[in-house]
Amino acid sequence: MKRFLMIGMVAVSAFATQSAMANADLAKAKNCMACHAVANKLVGPAYKDVAAKYAGQKDAEAKLVTKVMKGGSGVWGAIPMPANPQVSEAEAKTLVKWVLAQK
Repeated sequence: MKRFLMIGMVAVSAFATQSAMANADLAKAKNCMACHAVANKLVGPAYKDVAAKYAGQKDAEAKLVTKVMKGGSGVWGAIPMPANPQVSEAEAKTLVKWVLAQK
């Protein structure tokens, strides 16, 4: 029984890691990483800082999906975030969930 449980935990862990990598790959493919990084500020804020700022806000996901797709300004400084028409709504939701999970 313990062996079965251990195998299940390894499988879930591998899936979670694969999912996280897939979302990082999506961020690279959609050019998000040209302005953002997970841990460091580049042109835009670090994803871990975005996650910390929006932690616990019920409307954070919807707000950020809109910002990814339509752009925005004023929240993180003077440099605006441009609209990203190459990102679908489904992709934006996937990216935002990944960003909000960064620590």
